[in-house]
Amino acid sequence: MIASIFNTFANCFKIPELKSRILFTLLLLAICRLMSVITVPGLDGPALHEYFQKMGQKEGGGVLGMYSMFTGGALENCAIAALGIMPYISATIIIQLLTAVVPQLSKLAREEGGRPKLIQYGRYLTLILCLGQGFVMALGWENAGKIFQGFQGNLVLYQNIWWYRIQTTLVLTTGTLLLMWLGEQITERGIGNGVSLVITIGILARLPAAVRGLYDTFLSHGDVESKMNLGHAIVLIVLLFVVVAAVVAITQAQRKIPVQYAQRAVGRKVYGGGTSFLPLRVNYAGVMPIIFAGAILMFPSMIFQTLYSKTGIGIFRDLYAVLQEHSFWYNLVYGLMIMFFSYFWVATQFNELQIADDLKKNGGYIPGVRPGQATSTFLHNSMHRITLAGAVFLTIIAIIPNLLYRSMDIPYAVAQFFGGTSLLITVGVLLDTMRQMESHLLMRHYDGFLKKGRIKGRF
Repeated sequence: MIASIFNTFANCFKIPELKSRILFTLLLLAICRLMSVITVPGLDGPALHEYFQKMGQKEGGGVLGMYSMFTGGALENCAIAALGIMPYISATIIIQLLTAVVPQLSKLAREEGGRPKLIQYGRYLTLILCLGQGFVMALGWENAGKIFQGFQGNLVLYQNIWWYRIQTTLVLTTGTLLLMWLGEQITERGIGNGVSLVITIGILARLPAAVRGLYDTFLSHGDVESKMNLGHAIVLIVLLFVVVAAVVAITQAQRKIPVQYAQRAVGRKVYGGGTSFLPLRVNYAGVMPIIFAGAILMFPSMIFQTLYSKTGIGIFRDLYAVLQEHSFWYNLVYGLMIMFFSYFWVATQFNELQIADDLKKNGGYIPGVRPGQATSTFLHNSMHRITLAGAVFLTIIAIIPNLLYRSMDIPYAVAQFFGGTSLLITVGVLLDTMRQMESHLLMRHYDGFLKKGRIKGRF
């Protein structure tokens, strides 16, 4: 099995086009990683990096730790890529949601040449978000003692504060736009989805630190205790394989709705009918419900903490304690919000009316279901039933890191690789990249990653 995988990787470099795409992708990803360690001029990056390391060892990471994960550690280094690719992701999500509710954008998306215009609108919105978020981040670094609890010292080295603010905002904006451009170049000339790979490489960059944290937690003790901890470490590794296997299975799981096409005459030609299927993904929303739920839940906790610090009223302190990250009530509300946003994303992005109308126009129908409104109702009910399974799966995967951190006292930097956003993004992106490499291999009659056997034919 392992020899077959190594042979498949070797075959990838036997195809000149695929070899150049892989090397091009690796080169641009290396540039992205370099951008995450180049400090913005006028900031004391090493001081903040040391603070984040201490916070990651003692606390659960929190919102700042999660944001730093998405930026590949650039935030804690005060790097030029500290905003990461998230403004572009946010702009794309906003455009997608507006397309579902604004008739003009929905019409534009269906027109020929309308999709490039929507992409252009997303880039303009990215620029606006970068300028706003960059200025806010500059203010945050300026007031580091208030934003980063327990941080002592001053990050800003400039005397002219407005020059620092303008320069930092422009540098951060430029860094995000450069990451966006590099991601688009990877998509066009490399392998895989470039923007997703930029996020994934930042997550995987934390893997060595997680392995070191796992070793320090379970294997760096005395003889007797070390043997007990070794058993715990083995259980965790087995759990990791089980969770990854479950994520792969659910990510690729789909319900295939059979579709029959009737014969139709176009001019003097008669086109025969055929049988196809309509794939409905179990995890249609992907990682978006987890991102939405986590982003929204961070605001009530921050608001209650601020109100308690200013007023001293006990109820605000109690509400803050209830919504404290990794608590029982936090996990309960977190899970319910993931369930809600799973259905919300399906409701806004899955258009069963348009699918039923397209099937009817092309002479297609689902066996046993009348075309038109009946088909739309059938697709709606089918999608909502399988969405329940996907939502429950997302909830379990999202809560696993919190449970490991709280019940087994595992460092959050280690626990986040056992589930949650990081694992879902990494597995999904790697599967998509492997599919693209698979297509190149099978086109040239090589064995691929995902299927066994060799296609018959001449080289």
